[in-house]
Amino acid sequence: MENLPKLIDCKISLNNNIGLLSFNRDDVRNALTGTEIVNDIVKTVHWINKNHQVAVLVITGEGAAFSSGGNIKDMAERSGDFAGDVQTLEKKYREGIQQMPLAINKLEVPVIAAINGPAIGAGFDLANMCDIRLASTKAKFGETFVNLGLIPGDGGAWFMQRIIGYQKAAELTFSGRVINANEAKEIGIVLDTVEPQDLMVKAMNLASDIANKPTASLRLTKRLMKMAQRTELADFLDICAVFQGMCHNNPEHLDAVNDLMAKLAK
Repeated sequence: MENLPKLIDCKISLNNNIGLLSFNRDDVRNALTGTEIVNDIVKTVHWINKNHQVAVLVITGEGAAFSSGGNIKDMAERSGDFAGDVQTLEKKYREGIQQMPLAINKLEVPVIAAINGPAIGAGFDLANMCDIRLASTKAKFGETFVNLGLIPGDGGAWFMQRIIGYQKAAELTFSGRVINANEAKEIGIVLDTVEPQDLMVKAMNLASDIANKPTASLRLTKRLMKMAQRTELADFLDICAVFQGMCHNNPEHLDAVNDLMAKLAK
């Protein structure tokens, strides 16, 4: 296992094959612009994909918010990530925040978002890039770009409709309204809601259940889940056959079969 990646605005730890990435900029409500959080996320994904001992990643926010998305002050001042003409801003988006969805979409392990507070704009989109979302009862969600005369420039319109369907995603995106954790659960944005003090316990317990599975097959299964979204069935089945051949020849498969047989024999 290589050393943990050196991050600037996030904290990372690794215990029992579970990575925990915490956004550490509560001073700006963990904004994704004007901070190094996006770069830290990209670094973390690259590190995990190269280190096959990592089985699952949990992401959360330090402080009151999960992430407020774009820095409103910078927008008002047309500074930082929001300064420049059309060509300049297009380049900043492609080389900046858009690296986040591209990276997370290629993450080879399951990723759980433990949403401790408001997830607004790009912060909401970041949560939707994850495989599973658990929310504190204090969490709020808003695809609020249209309220500011903007569009979801980080890919949010691609992710949310794949989770809850086009019509509901369209309503949230076109209205820009903010919803609470209970509604988010009702419409399928989050898997479950818990009291704030129970959020990380719930997230880490789920992460532990996943991390206890055979690691190689877990990573291949994650890759298949992503491929299924963009591959024709016949081609997908061909890939499944190859991946299954890899699994049958991995020692962890025989170990798992022998463990099950031993349990059944008792």
